[in-house]
Amino acid sequence: MQGALIHIDNCIAYQSTRQHSYLIAITRRDPSRFLKSIPDSVPLSSLMLPGTHDTMAFYGWPITQCQSQNNTLDAQLNSGIRVVDIRLAIVESRLIAYHGIISQRVPFTVILRQLHAFLTSPSTCSETVVVSIKQEDQDPRLFSRLVREEIMTSPGGLDMWYLENRIPNLGEVRGKAVMFSRFGGNGHGWKDCAIGIHPPLWPDSPRLYFSWNCGTTLVQTQDWYAIPSFLWIAEKAAVSTEILAPLENCPNPVLSITFLSASSLPLALPPVIARGLGWPKYKLGFEGVNSRVGRWLLERLAGPSQGRRDADVGPRIRGWALMDFFEVPEGLVPLFIECNFRGRKVGEEGWS
Repeated sequence: MQGALIHIDNCIAYQSTRQHSYLIAITRRDPSRFLKSIPDSVPLSSLMLPGTHDTMAFYGWPITQCQSQNNTLDAQLNSGIRVVDIRLAIVESRLIAYHGIISQRVPFTVILRQLHAFLTSPSTCSETVVVSIKQEDQDPRLFSRLVREEIMTSPGGLDMWYLENRIPNLGEVRGKAVMFSRFGGNGHGWKDCAIGIHPPLWPDSPRLYFSWNCGTTLVQTQDWYAIPSFLWIAEKAAVSTEILAPLENCPNPVLSITFLSASSLPLALPPVIARGLGWPKYKLGFEGVNSRVGRWLLERLAGPSQGRRDADVGPRIRGWALMDFFEVPEGLVPLFIECNFRGRKVGEEGWS
């Protein structure tokens, strides 16, 4: 996505690039509360939710840093991020944000306060946030207990959380955090052993997506992160996007979860994979995954409208997309948000 981004009144326009001739204008929406415009009856599986991979990974450049330090959790939420990837380790009986073996210095209790402030603010209480919690150490039962205890003693307590192991409708979770548990313990110590959406498997960096069932919803997940080098960026971008087109003739609801992130030493570091390197539009360097995904979105959203209303226009792009350095290129998150308002038809996907 190397074209110009132009702000015109209440619209955002994307100009054509040297290689592509199209112009698309989308409604300028408030990213801090874009879910307010979506009916309560729409399931989260039918939404396009932008997310961040390793949301709190602000330190350890260039190996473990995945987000810019100025994009705090609060800034991410107000920018439209609705899926956060919180990775924690136990340090002196407290939970601290970690990425691998590198401390990210932020206590879980601080994260919980920021989530509560966002979800209870009068201007953003219409929103929901999917919170993936992943364990970065080896004591699953203690980890699970500490997650529960720190939530209980933080603002909002357990009442702020949706803890059922099924995909809810938006109206069920406005003003709530939806737990997505990637930690063990099988819910021991939790009421009814409920620890939210709980994947039964998570293979390590499979090339193809893997599938699992969450209630009546088929969840397909793409998390191929160990690409061999930056030469595989184009392949990674293709794998990341192909999962976002809904399956045809599937009898059950489908949720697609895709990670745009990748990292392996020494030639596939997170900032290089996400942002690219140099000036690719001048053929000096190469384009990153984020830019390629942005162009993929533009090509689909710029299809012919044939005089129809915006809600009826375009392909159905659905899923949860988790990114490193989500702010690059500018305008990527608004494109993901716009997918929630294209290809909608009354009576389908809960749209009323």
